[in-house]
Amino acid sequence: MSLVDTLKSVVGMDPTKHADPDMLTVLDALKRLEPKPLQDLEAPEARRQPGPADAVRKVMLEQGISPPLSDVITQDITIPGPGGNNAARVYRPEGIGPFPVILYFHGGGWVIGDIDTYDATPRAIATLTRCIVVSAHYRQAPEQKFPAAHADANAAYDWLLANAASLGGDGHRVAVMGESAGANLAINVAIYARDYDLLPPAHQVLVYPVAGNDTGTASYHENSNARPLSKDMMLWFIEQVVRTPEDKNSTLINVLGADLKGLPATTVITAGIDPLRTDGEKLVERLREAGVPVEHQNYEGATHEFFAMATVVQAARHAQAMVAAKLKAALGVPDTAPAAGYVVR
Repeated sequence: MSLVDTLKSVVGMDPTKHADPDMLTVLDALKRLEPKPLQDLEAPEARRQPGPADAVRKVMLEQGISPPLSDVITQDITIPGPGGNNAARVYRPEGIGPFPVILYFHGGGWVIGDIDTYDATPRAIATLTRCIVVSAHYRQAPEQKFPAAHADANAAYDWLLANAASLGGDGHRVAVMGESAGANLAINVAIYARDYDLLPPAHQVLVYPVAGNDTGTASYHENSNARPLSKDMMLWFIEQVVRTPEDKNSTLINVLGADLKGLPATTVITAGIDPLRTDGEKLVERLREAGVPVEHQNYEGATHEFFAMATVVQAARHAQAMVAAKLKAALGVPDTAPAAGYVVR
């Protein structure tokens, strides 16, 4: 921890004041939307609070930025899981397939968020990679406690391998990706595929992953009162999810304690102003120790949830371009897809 970050944690400074200017603009818009603190709410009300995606839309409106359009076609479907059908959205590029397929899991602490609030990332990745992206929802806590979401994620991977062709996809060229709690699901799917001798993902993209069970790390101290994710919010998420305190020690949650050997090449994205940054950094170390090729990029002036903000945040445009390049290389996609900041119509 640097001296500046130590001082920030000691004196209680707002770490988001050191964010990039365009990131600060989004945070200011979120503040003006006046979301209630999640830790003071029950889950149903928490799901109705304005969030980062709403703040991005507000900034776009205020700055006269048109919503990005592309030739990606969407289709809402359902995927069967152990507890019943779960919503999913397919993002398919125009053209002749079969296309490689990326299975994407949204964030939200396994409690909030859905395929609508997390539409921007899969839409951008489908556009930039010319791959099909399947955004798979999952059962959420507290109504369905741990490990319901993980079971649904594994079921989604099983389904995708069996049904990729019906979507216009190539079931032999598959990757997994997730943000935050969804990144935790993505790496667990890769572990599941390894342990059950399934076709392994060609690549995994983990964006500010939930990877450990220690809320006393350096980044939790530095960013305890950060926005849009704070330490209190993470503690609230955990409280909603686990059945007993022992659940927090499961390697499904504490992936840092799992066997990571034999996993696919990995791209990890972290944000400097994020309680989860140290989780991502430690996961990079553990993966490398296990012999897994890893590319890691930290965006010091960005916050949690920045990755989907490419319409208004430069760091997000850079991160999406990096991720798209890694996915295209792993999935054998010719380098003809639009670049970051793609021209829209």
